[in-house]
This record gives sequence, structure tokens and C-alpha cells, in this order.
Amino acid sequence: SSWLLTPVISSGCFLSAMAAASARPVMAAGAALVRRGLGRQFSLAAPRSYSVLGSNPPPAVYCIGLNYKKHAAETGKPEPRFPIFFFKPPTTIIGPGDAIEIPAVCKPDEVDFEAELTVIIGKAAKNVAVEEALDYVHGYTVGNDVSARRWQGKKGGGQWCRSKAFDTFCPLGPRVVPAAEIPDPNNLDISSSLNGEVLQQSNTRDMIFSVQQLIAFLSEGTTLLPGTIILTGTPEGVGYTRKPPVFLKPGDTLTTAIEKIGELTNPVKAAS
Repeated sequence: SSWLLTPVISSGCFLSAMAAASARPVMAAGAALVRRGLGRQFSLAAPRSYSVLGSNPPPAVYCIGLNYKKHAAETGKPEPRFPIFFFKPPTTIIGPGDAIEIPAVCKPDEVDFEAELTVIIGKAAKNVAVEEALDYVHGYTVGNDVSARRWQGKKGGGQWCRSKAFDTFCPLGPRVVPAAEIPDPNNLDISSSLNGEVLQQSNTRDMIFSVQQLIAFLSEGTTLLPGTIILTGTPEGVGYTRKPPVFLKPGDTLTTAIEKIGELTNPVKAAS
């Protein structure tokens, strides 16, 4: 059966349930450092949970850019020869019903939405063959790679990480579906709706690089630890390519949906 939010959090952390025993002290120590670091720097408590991930932050959050053919076309960019990836910090992660907060450093006309199939790695993966890649997947969830477009361009110095690294910019949920229940992640309907209007509607078969290819590529010479998150890219229909453009604003409600997983709904508000 699928892992729902409540049992996952009550068990302490989904990572401890699936990681090897030798990895547990490392994960716990890392989580403690994150909490202490957040407390020292901001005088705030760390997030009480990491959405469907439980109480410990993931070891890494990988994101893939321009991984749908029609999305690449709508941006006017060529399809990449190799996966384009970047990172989000764990402080971007929120859960179902949590608010996406637009920070004061973002203009009213720049925060965008990107529906994404999200992969959760279940065991350490390094130099994995494409044919064996799905054996390393623990499960799947729904994600949204919220992005501040001005910061993705000149404001961010030409790299993407800053634009996608603001607090609350990575909603995940509503549950983690075990990999066994989705034998083919490359054929799932995916959509996003803003205030009830469907703006993105596609299928993961439009991905340029399959889930297997992404895992194999990211694991080349690099260990993907248990609990690693991979957002696999977004389909066409994002806000900034529309005429006129559509951006998130306080009071909006964003719903991201993926076949066999469910719907993830998040309100939008200005950061306090």
C-alpha cells in the first residue's frame, strides 16, 4: 500500500525505514547540523518536517531542466544532449496545504510554477546502469519546482539555483507511492492548475531523458544516497511562456497532479 503522510511522520522519518543501518548515523548527524545551523543563522526553529519525507532533510535535491520536448520548444531552446541539473536546498521543501511564500526580493510578475514527477532513491546508487536504475527507486511523489524567473536570468548571475532556492519553493506530496506500484514512471499523466484552471497538461512520455537515464547519469562517479530527491523536469505550459504571462500571486491556489500518485495543493502568500 502507498505511504501516507501521517504514518510516515509518526515513524520519525521515512529515511530510517529504508536506508541501510550504516547510513542512519550519518543521516541523523546531518539533520542535527542542519537544525543547529538554521537556529544559529536565523534564530528560527528548523521546519518541523520535510513534507512526506519525515523529520530529516534529504541528502540532496536534484532538479532537471528542459527535460520535456514540448517545454524545450516553448522556451525556444534546443533539446539538451545531456541532462541539465541543479540543486535546491532542503529549506525549499514544504508539504500538502503548506503555503508557497513569495519573498520580498521577488517582483510580483516573476514567480512561476513547474509540475514535476519526483523520484526518491531507496538505496545508495553509484555508476548505475540504465537497465538497473529503477531497482534503486524507493518511490515517487508529486513535486513543483517553483521558480523566480528574474533570478533565473540576470539577477541570478546566469545560473538557475538561486531562482529556485527560496524557502517554500519545493512543494512535495501528497504521498510517496512505492516504486512497485508504478512499474513505468515514463507514462504518467501530469498537470498543474492555478485557481482551478489547467495550465500544464502532459504525460511523462514526453520526457527527453527517462527516469532510468536520469538516475544513471546522476550516479556517474557520484553516490546518490538513500533519500535523495530527483525532480525530473516540467512539461509545457509554464507561466512565463504564456501570452500574456501568468505568475503566482498571493491568494492563488496551485494544484499539481500526477496519475497514480494524486494531487498536491498549495496556497500562495507573501512571505512575512
